[in-house]
Amino acid sequence: MMTPLANVDEDKLNTRLNDGKVDPAGRLLAGTMAKEKPDVQLERKQGSLYSVNSDLTVTKLLSQVDISNGLEWSLDQRTFFYIDSLSLTVDAFDYEQTSGSLANRRVVYQMKEGEGLPDGMAIDVDGRLWVACYNGGRVINIDPTTGVRLQTISLPVTKVTSCCFGGPDFSDLFVTSASLGLDQSEQSQQPLAGNTFRVRGLGVKGQPSKPFLG
Repeated sequence: MMTPLANVDEDKLNTRLNDGKVDPAGRLLAGTMAKEKPDVQLERKQGSLYSVNSDLTVTKLLSQVDISNGLEWSLDQRTFFYIDSLSLTVDAFDYEQTSGSLANRRVVYQMKEGEGLPDGMAIDVDGRLWVACYNGGRVINIDPTTGVRLQTISLPVTKVTSCCFGGPDFSDLFVTSASLGLDQSEQSQQPLAGNTFRVRGLGVKGQPSKPFLG
């Protein structure tokens, strides 16, 4: 049996939760987006980003979001990295760890032609971001300080959705993908769509996920 922790977007019937992740202080951040409808363009700016605190109170951090996706924090915990997919950017905010407040939004990476939409992301122990590229068939490694793409991992599927580090020493990158939205021809060309991939030998390590303290 599942017990709800909190309610969000109670004034909207057309949204759903998307990505979520726990911050270094043990809060759960989770974002919403408009529900997808067959053959209908996604309704824009319907989503929000929320923080669920350890006492289960909820704070809205952002509104007017299209598709709330990747969430990460810098190694010094002072910067929050965020992806609203349709913006085609990876953004950063100043992050106040005690209150969880956001300030000073700026772009740290602009997606390039052919890279698709930025989706989920992870950070390694060097402070570099690994961004899943939906409709781009790849994961890109970027330096958020310089905005430079350092590496590209190509995958045999187009709809790459998220990634995280794991394995005994967190040196393996696990990458998820989707098959929803592929037509019959595309599915026949991408028989592995919807699978999770394990990438080894990157020469970097990630960190374990933080537990929710609520």
